[in-house]
Parts: sequence; C-alpha cells; structure tokens
Amino acid sequence: MVEDDEVQVVPKSLVIGASGFLGSHVVRKLVEDGISTRVMVRSTSSTKGIDDLDVEKVLGDIFDDDALRTAMAGCDVVYYCVVDARVFLRDPEPLFRTNVEGLRHVLNVALDAGLRKFVFTSTAGTLAISDDTLITEDDERNWDTGGPYIEARVAAEDLVLEYARERGLPAVAMCVSTTYGPRDWQPTPHGRTIAQAAAGKLAFYPAYDAEIVGIEDTARAMLLAAERGRPGERYIISDRCLSSLYPLTIAAEVGGKRPPRALPMPFVLSATRATDALVRLVRGDMKLGYDAMRIAQAMSALDHSKAERELGWKPTPVEESIRSAAQFYASEGII
Repeated sequence: MVEDDEVQVVPKSLVIGASGFLGSHVVRKLVEDGISTRVMVRSTSSTKGIDDLDVEKVLGDIFDDDALRTAMAGCDVVYYCVVDARVFLRDPEPLFRTNVEGLRHVLNVALDAGLRKFVFTSTAGTLAISDDTLITEDDERNWDTGGPYIEARVAAEDLVLEYARERGLPAVAMCVSTTYGPRDWQPTPHGRTIAQAAAGKLAFYPAYDAEIVGIEDTARAMLLAAERGRPGERYIISDRCLSSLYPLTIAAEVGGKRPPRALPMPFVLSATRATDALVRLVRGDMKLGYDAMRIAQAMSALDHSKAERELGWKPTPVEESIRSAAQFYASEGII
C-alpha cells in the first residue's frame, strides 16, 4: 500500500528513433502492452507512424546531451532504434557520425541514468558468414567486404558491447535481419520494392538469398529483450533465409500483378561496379550500388535459437508480414 505522502513511481520506457519503421512499431507494442512510453524525436522528424498513440514526446537529437538526460529521466528501459542505413553514400562520414559518434553520446548519458536495460538495434550484417552452416551469435566475424556502412554498424555494436562488458551498462544488441510489414510510411528501400512489386512496377530484381523477419515480431523481440535479455549479449532476430524474389512474388500476388524476374548476381555486381565508377565521376550517390549488392550477396542463413531459448521469442511466418506490407502500400498509394 502506498502512503498518502508517498509518490508512486511508474516505470517508463523511452524509444529513441521512434519516428522510424522499427522504432514506431516498438512504440506501438509498448502502448498496446500498457507500458508508459516516452519518445525522443527531432523537430524535423515525421511522426506519422506514432501520431495516433498516447505517448510523451521530447524534442532533441542524439548529439544533445541535455535533451538526452531529460528524455531518460525516470525511465527504466531505453530502446535505441536510430540507424543511418544509407549504404549508397559516396561520403561515408555521416554513417560514422550518426551510427557511432551519436551513439556514443547516448551511451554516456545512459551510464548515469540508472537503467534496467538498454536495448540496441544492431544488424545481421555484424555477424559471421558461412556457405554450409547456420550462423550463431558466437561465430567470429570473418568478412570485411561490406564497405563503410557495415564498418560503421560493426563499430556501433562493438561500442555498445564495450559499454556493457567493461562499464556496466545493462545493454543487449539485437542483430535484426531485413524487416517487412505494414505502417512503413517513409518507406524503407526494401519496403519500396514490395510496393513496386504489388503495383506491377518492378520487372526485374537481383537474385540472392536473404534472412527476413516481420516488423511486428521484431518489435516484440525488443520488448522481450528488455525483460529477459542478458547484458552484454547479442540476439539474432530473424525468421528464415529465403530468395530475394520470394517476398516480391507474394507482393505481386497480393496486387494481382506479374512478379519480377531474376537478375543474376554476377551481372548485377558487374553493372553496379560500372555505374558506381560513373557516379563517382559526377560526385553523386548510387542508391543501388556495388557495396549494397556485396552485402546482399554475403549474407548467410542464421540460427535464431538463442532468442527462442533466452527471450522466449518465436517468429510468426514472415509471409503474413509481407502480405500486410503489400496491402498497406496499396491502400496508402505508396509506390
């Protein structure tokens, strides 16, 4: 029983990067579960994905230490969903500035915030690769051909784990694969391909294998990690490895359109290497460039059993999320 002169403290969760695809779904899941939720967003961010939710908003960015302290005050869990995923940038400096240096600001403030858990959004791109075995979190990274984007994401994850293992921050890293699902307002680059396939606007697409997962399942995994994740540990969050054409075929079926045909990867790699060289001459950026294709080609099949054992997480078949995504894009007129 709480005495009349006592103040009952209600635990609150903070989502940084709440305007993004995953961040907005994490916010939605927290609200659905009845958890008091605060979000930190920039004044320029579109909050369309969370405008219908009852949450407390704090304006600021990850380089503003005062705003970070205000946002974390009274919170017991921070979900960090900020990612600069612009693989195509000719100048990689923004990738390291946001993904590493901005993150360092957040971690330094988090050290003094008295958090119960810091849940960090990492990527399957930080994991090892193999042609013949399923990859686990314990396999040592064995490739370095992903360009500056992967270098920045590896550095970011290493930084979080350093703060967890050497400085006592109760942080876990979620190695998330490619996410599909509804309410992708921006949309993400892979989401846009679903929209294009559903609208019959995508005739060809590179053929490779990729691990994929539903966005709502991923948000649920983030909340489970806050409750059950072991500080200093990584967790693979993915459903299974499928052909890159498979989600597009499902989307085309939803839209009643012809699915795209496969482009062989050797051809794609040669073409993107040539176009990258041309784009560099005009000092531009190539949105589907050589580095992006090398990353796609390098990805391996993953074993997510650690997340099942320790977090109690089990993904639903990703086909449901792909269909929901295609229906969402069609209903919103997103192509």
